[in-house]
Amino acid sequence: MEELSVQVTIGKISEINRYPVKSFAGEQLASCEIEDYGMVGDRFVSFYDESKSGWRRYVTARNIPNMLAYQARYHDGDIQITAGDGRVFSWDDALLKEIQSQTKTPLTMSRLKEQHPEHPQLLSVDGASILLVTDASLRKLESMHGKDLDYRRFRGNFVVALDDESCTEGDWIGRQIAIGEVQLQVDSYCQRCVMITIDPETLEKDPSLLKKVNEGFDLQFGVYASVVKTGQIRLGDSVKLL
Repeated sequence: MEELSVQVTIGKISEINRYPVKSFAGEQLASCEIEDYGMVGDRFVSFYDESKSGWRRYVTARNIPNMLAYQARYHDGDIQITAGDGRVFSWDDALLKEIQSQTKTPLTMSRLKEQHPEHPQLLSVDGASILLVTDASLRKLESMHGKDLDYRRFRGNFVVALDDESCTEGDWIGRQIAIGEVQLQVDSYCQRCVMITIDPETLEKDPSLLKKVNEGFDLQFGVYASVVKTGQIRLGDSVKLL
C-alpha cells in the first residue's frame, strides 16, 4: 500500500511580493500564479552589461542604488514602471535612457518574454525560482540590529508567519512544502550580499546590517525553492511541511 505523506502546518503566508524588474521595487499581491519556472511575472526582465558574462552581467542596485526608487508592476505580459517623482514608463527605450543617465556602464535591457540563456525554462532572469523568508528570522535580526527593518530589503516572494518559531527555514531544506494549491521543493539558503544594506524607502546604506546577518545567520537569510506542483497561492494560505 502506498504510504501517505504527513503534512504538518507550520504557518501561513502573510505577504506576497513580486519583483518584475531585477533590482527595481516590486508590488504586493493578494494572490499569485505559480508556474514551473516560479511566480508569473517575477524577475521578468533586467538591465545588463553585454561585456560581462554569467551573473556579473546584470546591473543591479549594487551598481545603481537609485534603481530601487522605480516601482515595477506586471500585468498580462506587460510592465509599467513608476519613478520616485511619479513619472510613468513602459519597458522601452525611454526607460533605458532614464537608467543609462545614472551610470557610465553601457546598458542593455532584456526583451519582454526573453528566455534566460542558462535556464531556458525561466521567463525571469534568476536561476533560483522562489525566495521565502520568515517573520521569526526577521524579528530575530531586528532584535540583533536594534532597529526596525523594512521587509522589502530581503526581496522575499513570500513572508511566512510561523506558528512555532523553533521550526526555522533551515529545517525545510531538502524537503517539500505545500502552500495552497502549490507544492515547492526547498533547495538552499539565500546567501546575502550588500543589497540588503540599502533601505528601499530612503536608499540610505547601512553596512552594519550585513555584519549582523553574518554574525547571526552566517550570511544565509531566507531559502530558495523550486516548483514541484503549479497553482495559485493566496494571502493567508497555510504552509505545510511534507
